[in-house]
Amino acid sequence: MADENENILVVDDDKNMLEVLMLRIEGEGYKVSVATEPETALKMAKDNPFDLALVDLKIERKSGIVLMRDLHAMFPEMPVIILTAYGTIETAVEAMKEGAYSYLTKPFDHRDLFLQIKNGLEKSSLSREVRRLKALIGEKYGFENIIGKSKKMQAVMEQVSRAAETDSNVYIYGESGTGKELVAKSLHLLSSRKNESFVPINCTAIPEGLLEAELFGYEKGAFTGAVKAKKGFFEQADKGSIFLDEISEMPEPMQAKLLRVIQERQFYPLGGQKLLKVDVRIITATNKDLKDEVKTGGFREDLFYRIHVIPISLPPLRERKEDIPLLVDHFIKKFAKEMKKETKKLSTVSLQKLLSHSWPGNVRELENTLEYAMAMSTQDMITDDLIFQGENKRTEKGKLKPLKEARNEFEKEYIQNLLLLAGGNVSKSARLAQKHRSDIYDLLKKHQMKPADFKKTK
Repeated sequence: MADENENILVVDDDKNMLEVLMLRIEGEGYKVSVATEPETALKMAKDNPFDLALVDLKIERKSGIVLMRDLHAMFPEMPVIILTAYGTIETAVEAMKEGAYSYLTKPFDHRDLFLQIKNGLEKSSLSREVRRLKALIGEKYGFENIIGKSKKMQAVMEQVSRAAETDSNVYIYGESGTGKELVAKSLHLLSSRKNESFVPINCTAIPEGLLEAELFGYEKGAFTGAVKAKKGFFEQADKGSIFLDEISEMPEPMQAKLLRVIQERQFYPLGGQKLLKVDVRIITATNKDLKDEVKTGGFREDLFYRIHVIPISLPPLRERKEDIPLLVDHFIKKFAKEMKKETKKLSTVSLQKLLSHSWPGNVRELENTLEYAMAMSTQDMITDDLIFQGENKRTEKGKLKPLKEARNEFEKEYIQNLLLLAGGNVSKSARLAQKHRSDIYDLLKKHQMKPADFKKTK
């Protein structure tokens, strides 16, 4: 049964529907308040804050979306479920963009309704916890920048909140572009170490021969070029957090040294005689499955268990597409501010293209797509021609094209770009491509192109 302290507001100008909803929801053990008019609902909410609201889309004298805005003006994090008989994609998208928690079309399955209520109330409870923690978070890397109302992202934020209350090592797994460093920074800023350093290191960005010196520091003269002593990343992160991104790429010798530092919390800088002790929380991340790496011998099993204390898995964007409208709104506002442009809206067709895409590059790919669209748009509306330039060259729904077809497409695009760069000059194209002129002519013939078509006009 439900928590009897959870209050639900139901607003619908159909009195019969209102009575049915009230009886059913009360039957599940919730407290219910009902209203047939928006003004009454707003007054009730002001006098008695609710945990969740069910709002009909078409209310007399006021749309449900407008009422939802007014409710959110008072209680920004209160989940609102929109009920409607007008089940179009555009309406659903508009409701979600405006902040609806979810959307149900009449007549609805009451089991589905109660599932949505249950999930919404869980989100409401989590939001209260997040609100408590927000005072600890900086604007730049707090939960404000972890965009998502989907159940999977709510679960991630709850994990981050709980992990922040401990000092255990955290392992973040997610595909490239899912925001692993952002989660690591939020975790640090929610923790008791928030006023100390957060030191991020990408293990693939530092050459293998320099990794030990960068992590643990070195004394003057420790090696050729060490003209003065330098603090390593671990020493810089003392009392704070160190974030080791792409840890799966760390060479095996360094894995052994890292394991020793995690176990002993002390180390010698290169060329140093003095043992340094550090108090560091270790957060790691990778886009590979470390369990598989352990099985194949690519990663030490003992190190895996040391870092894999609290695992947090970030869902790929294709598994939380309901967050796309929120992310779109966030990035459009961000780029409008950076580019000093007016905030633009997305056409329905444009949004449908975004929603149907498989997003192999995840949130980072979406951000890049919208940055391009904002930069190139000259109208108030971002039209679909600005979404996925050259989409016809992409693989559909993540499926690989036949090798011959993919090679032909690459060749055609390559020769086009080559001739554009060379201004239609075949000899120059051959030099740029490091091929014979005859090879260039063969490609031109194969793809039915003429050099004259690429001559620069004065």
